[in-house]
Amino acid sequence: MSMLKEFKEFAVKGNVVDMAVGIIIGVAFGKIVSSAVSDVIMPPIGLIIGGIDFSNLSIILKGTAGDPAAVAIAYGKFIQTVVDFTIVAFVIFLVIKAINAMKRKEEAVPAPSPAPSKEEALLAEIRDILKEKH
Repeated sequence: MSMLKEFKEFAVKGNVVDMAVGIIIGVAFGKIVSSAVSDVIMPPIGLIIGGIDFSNLSIILKGTAGDPAAVAIAYGKFIQTVVDFTIVAFVIFLVIKAINAMKRKEEAVPAPSPAPSKEEALLAEIRDILKEKH
């Protein structure tokens, strides 16, 4: 089998396409969550704790004196990233919880039993005849 044919089979499998769609939606969702955290959630938190902007929090290790940029530990950006992650993880938890609840409802509804086969019907008939004789 040629490599091009193998690649084509791999690329058009349902799982690969589903995964690609999931990644694209995940990236877009990540941007939404990042915006929600940085533009909606963090400003009130910063206001509550005294007007601190988390994205600007850092420890300067080496100041600038000319061309080289300052060397700093930007722990405020880290805090914001942790909050982003926590929100994303919580939303994913809620989505999976809802999906599992829907699956449980589907499982709770019993599937209609299939019609008995000819052999089963014949055996049931013989059983009923034998019960009547005794």
